[in-house]
Amino acid sequence: MYAASNDAGTPDGREDRRRYAPADLTEMVSHLASVLRDGSGGRRLLGVTGAPGAGKSTFCALLQAELGTDSTLVGMDAFHLADEELIRLGRRGRKGAPDTFDVDGYVALLRRLRNQSAETIYAPRFERSIEAAIAGAVPVQRDTAMVITEGNYLLLDDGGWDAVRSELDEVWYLDVPTTVRAERLVARHRHHGKSRADAEQWTRDVDLRNAEIVAAAARRADLIIEVPNDPLLAPAHDTDSSRDTDSSEELS
Repeated sequence: MYAASNDAGTPDGREDRRRYAPADLTEMVSHLASVLRDGSGGRRLLGVTGAPGAGKSTFCALLQAELGTDSTLVGMDAFHLADEELIRLGRRGRKGAPDTFDVDGYVALLRRLRNQSAETIYAPRFERSIEAAIAGAVPVQRDTAMVITEGNYLLLDDGGWDAVRSELDEVWYLDVPTTVRAERLVARHRHHGKSRADAEQWTRDVDLRNAEIVAAAARRADLIIEVPNDPLLAPAHDTDSSRDTDSSEELS
């Protein structure tokens, strides 16, 4: 994939923090899809990460559409712990923090996808309308060449998340200016019913603080993509599983 196509940097391709700064979103998706097509044969797992509001889900959907039927998208968000369990743990008010996911379950799925022998593996999908995962919603066929997975915490190195990185061939980090992400997040929260004041407070006190955790791990990425500010990545098109309904909002 990208590391294999670029001779610069260290052998593992992570410490040099290579950057790609496309002129526009169309160029970005087209170029990155061509890089993926030029990769070696066999099953490959690509991770896409970035802070809340970076447009991960939208980018992955565009990338998958460009790649065609030989790719499948599975999401980290499908491994949210259930609300009942978060209540039992006293963590419902922090839903979306790193410790509110079943990271072991996520890693187990990635390992199955890495070494797929079954004709079909069924992955869960997070459904925002019910704030819960639906089991068996994403079929991954054995002959699928590219599996794309996206989420906030693919590059963390503690709390069990370090096992995620080792299962992925590469991880790309979407780098978006804080001001742009903040505008998107405020708009997203307002779309889901918050007043402007509450939306701005939640973005400032929760989302942007949470983004610091994600950004601190960016150094582990194979490629840091400076994402152009395209209207397609605005909240009206954003399918990220972050959402906003009350004071116990999730942080992803």
